[in-house]
Amino acid sequence: MPRKLWFAILYLFAVFTALPAFAGDSDGLPSAPPAQESGSIFRPRFGVVAKVSMLGVGGDVGVSITRLANIRVGSSGLDFSHTFQSSGIKYDATLHFRNVEALVDITPLGDWFHVSPGVLVYNGNRINAVTTVPGGQNFDLGDVSFRSSPTDPVHGSGEMTVRKSAPMVMFGFGNPIPHHHRFTIFHDFGIVFQGLPKTTLNLAGTACDPVTGLACVNVATDPTLQAQIIAQQNKINKDASIVKFYPLASLGIGIRF
Repeated sequence: MPRKLWFAILYLFAVFTALPAFAGDSDGLPSAPPAQESGSIFRPRFGVVAKVSMLGVGGDVGVSITRLANIRVGSSGLDFSHTFQSSGIKYDATLHFRNVEALVDITPLGDWFHVSPGVLVYNGNRINAVTTVPGGQNFDLGDVSFRSSPTDPVHGSGEMTVRKSAPMVMFGFGNPIPHHHRFTIFHDFGIVFQGLPKTTLNLAGTACDPVTGLACVNVATDPTLQAQIIAQQNKINKDASIVKFYPLASLGIGIRF
């Protein structure tokens, strides 16, 4: 084949190979690189949460600060009343849940799973009770038995409180402030480290010998009765010591804006 024909074939091959680099550019300049996908640049998103938990009913507001973490603050509350009897003393009790919490959601697996260390900034959980002992009925304080006077029955009030702030740690499925969805349903499980409870009993009325009903004394002023009230408080605290590690579970719905 003539040498000039070879050169013509090679020249045409080079031209057709270079054409895609100039396609769509009337000035013959190289095309611009493709634009970066908007999803590759993280933009903080705000969200709200409605939830029901073992601390009551409430909600959170928060922001996803990175693809791997959210910050949330919220509150919850609930009142629950129950009447029971212990050691011959009747308690008309009301459990009050009042909480303000702050949490950091760490999401190593995206919207599928989260770990949430945090703190109850305000832990107002407490039990208030009205206490009564019917006249003529025996009851126990500490390790000693007494009889409530028929003419001036023993009565009073009681309260159980815990620390006003407490660390907590949660984990669960779902992401309270989702990155890839508008709505989400999530579950939380964890523990609040709220310390030992503190019980206070304030009793008044008249207590008598449990057998004869005689030798009656004023509950509010008698040193023996006051010592046994302190012993009863300590007994209640010991029986309720499990709440220092308060188990917590919640179910919530999150909405991202």
